[in-house]
Amino acid sequence: MTNTTHVNQARQIDWHDAAFDLTRGLAAYTGSDLVAGIANVIGKHPQADIGNAFNHKQVASKVWARQQLYDNLGPSYRRILVVGGWYGILPAMLFDDARFEIGRIVSCDIDPDVEIVAKALNRPFLERFDAMTADMYALDYAAQDADLVINTSCEHIADLRGWLALLPRGTRVLLQSNDYFSEPTHISCVPDLDAFRAQANLASEVFAGALKTKNYTRFMLIGSV
Repeated sequence: MTNTTHVNQARQIDWHDAAFDLTRGLAAYTGSDLVAGIANVIGKHPQADIGNAFNHKQVASKVWARQQLYDNLGPSYRRILVVGGWYGILPAMLFDDARFEIGRIVSCDIDPDVEIVAKALNRPFLERFDAMTADMYALDYAAQDADLVINTSCEHIADLRGWLALLPRGTRVLLQSNDYFSEPTHISCVPDLDAFRAQANLASEVFAGALKTKNYTRFMLIGSV
């Protein structure tokens, strides 16, 4: 093993130690359960890409979703289902906002490695949070009995209408996509908001908007199937 490798490994270990100490300190100072959850992930799951999941662009898109959800559908939800939930950042942000009254949030993702991280991030909220490993196409949505389904990664879905057709008629949804065509995993991007509206073809719509970022524009729809 080269000296450079040793130095790089030491820097990585030092970064995680410093980030763990910093986030624990910030949690103690602010009293934020969300920051405490991030510290828990850094301490227990250093392999998790939490820096990417909680970068400024990801946070901005979820703050936007949270605010528009509050403005257009209100603060009270019995059960929210988030598909493609990754590390459960959005549920943690919703729980962290005192304006909301939420009975339970379930985060679903097909990647088995993210379930334990999502539970670690949402540890302060575990009485109202659960994460599960499942394919969104294989879920029994009637049995899930959610009064809101959230999917903020529609650009990864080959057949958005086919997936939406699995939801019980009248289910409320919050959907996000983008025009970031250069990302290889984005197999269903849209060029503009109108294209996203046509792609989703919701039965009713209470919000449609776009959020411009440096490299792409994120689109969002809130309504019912």
